[in-house]
Amino acid sequence: MELTETYTLPISQQRTWEALNDTGILHASIPGCESIEADGENAYAVVLSASVGPVKARFKGRMLLTDIDAPNAYTIVFEGQGGAAGFGKGNARVTLEPEGEAATKLMYAASAQVGGKLAQIGSRLVDGAARKIAGEFFKRFSAQVGGEGDGATAATADDGQTAAAQTAPPNTESTEAADSGSDGKETKRKKSWTAWISRS
Repeated sequence: MELTETYTLPISQQRTWEALNDTGILHASIPGCESIEADGENAYAVVLSASVGPVKARFKGRMLLTDIDAPNAYTIVFEGQGGAAGFGKGNARVTLEPEGEAATKLMYAASAQVGGKLAQIGSRLVDGAARKIAGEFFKRFSAQVGGEGDGATAATADDGQTAAAQTAPPNTESTEAADSGSDGKETKRKKSWTAWISRS
C-alpha cells in the first residue's frame, strides 16, 4: 500500500512540529486511539481500535521516529499487531514547509504492508480505509492546534477518495460531531463514501 498526500495546516511550521511530537495532541487526533505513551527515545507505544471493511480489531503497536530534521522532517517507522485480524507495518516520511507565517504545508509519503485477514479483504478497501483514517486524523489534528475542525485542507485527491476521507466523520464516538457541519454537501459526501466502501 502506498499513500502520498499534501495538507495545508493553519498554523506555523514550528507549532506544527511541536504538535506532531505532543502525545496529548496525537492521542486526541488519531481515530480510535486508546493510548499513546513514550517508549524509549523518539519511540511511542500505541494502542488503537480500527475497522477495515468487515475486519474490526484492537491493535497494539510501536512508532519510532528516525531521520529527524527538526522542524522540517522525520520518518515514522511503525508496526502493529491486531491478533487474528492480522498485522500492519511500514514507514512514512513527513515533511513540513512554511506557507507564509501562519500556515504550513505538510506532505507525507507512506508505504505499508498488511497480513492476516487484512490482506485477504483486498487492497482497494484497505487503501480506502487508510485514506479515511488519515483524513480524519488531519481534521482532528487541525482542530487541536488551530481551533477549527475543518482547518486542514488536502491539496491532492485521488478519484475523490481524499475529499471523502476529509469529510466523513469517524465510525466511533466523537466529541467533535459539531465540526462535521450541517450542510447538505457534507451529508452527500458521507453517503457517497459509504456507497464507495460498500462497492469495494
